[in-house]
Amino acid sequence: MHKNRKRQSVSLDNRNLFLLDLDGVLYVGKQRPHLLGGLQLTERLRNLQKRIIVLTNSSTDTREELAQKLTILGFDITLDEIVSSSYLTGQFLKERYGNADFFLVGERGFREELEAAGHRSKEEGTVDVVVVGTDRQLSYDKLDRGVQLLRGGAKLVASHVARVYMSDGSVKVATGPIAKALEYGSGKKTIAIGKPSAYMFRLALRIGEAIPGESVMVGDQIDTDILGAKRAGIFSILTLTGVEDIHSIKRSKIKPDLIVQNIDDITSYLPTSRKSQI
Repeated sequence: MHKNRKRQSVSLDNRNLFLLDLDGVLYVGKQRPHLLGGLQLTERLRNLQKRIIVLTNSSTDTREELAQKLTILGFDITLDEIVSSSYLTGQFLKERYGNADFFLVGERGFREELEAAGHRSKEEGTVDVVVVGTDRQLSYDKLDRGVQLLRGGAKLVASHVARVYMSDGSVKVATGPIAKALEYGSGKKTIAIGKPSAYMFRLALRIGEAIPGESVMVGDQIDTDILGAKRAGIFSILTLTGVEDIHSIKRSKIKPDLIVQNIDDITSYLPTSRKSQI
């Protein structure tokens, strides 16, 4: 009974922009993604003429690769509807440094996004910035080189500082712990670009041509997706297919506006057609 009353009290009719997280929400697995949900929701949103943006902290793939994975899984998501932390880091560096020389502690996809934005990867000599992303081939030499460059004057920029992400049914180490190691070794502070940073949400709202009060963020992590949405004044929905569970939700002081088991459960809070919406 309580669940039904709660369901009736929430309506997303007047929400026109839906920001959807990727890992742990739409799919899991970087090499061979496994669908978690979202096909039903995105189809309903298209029918209702709502705007969709995939807003992800993922830095291991280019946006083109993310779009290909979504297409293979059956999603109708265009390249322009994907905002990744690697893409956003490239834009941030452009605004801050023009074309920057960078040393990357991260993976190939991140390097390609930065180079596509006009920045130059350097393994030798000085650089403007040490850039950090999730790195599944992390080595002592990479960390040591990064620390030396930072101590020599380079700035430290991370795609995000989340501790973990959901992949292949288990929680994996993300970018945050790597950035912390570089901070500790160099004494430098990290400039974090992805969720929960306001920078990422401002760009998403600008692309989606929406204001916070008419937007929704759907994610699986409290300290990135939900915290960032709340700071931005955006309605937040937490799915239970990723990092969080009922125990972590109870422990957290940050509470989502709505909790669903699966992203497709959100369709029950939407009208069935544009006509019924009007």
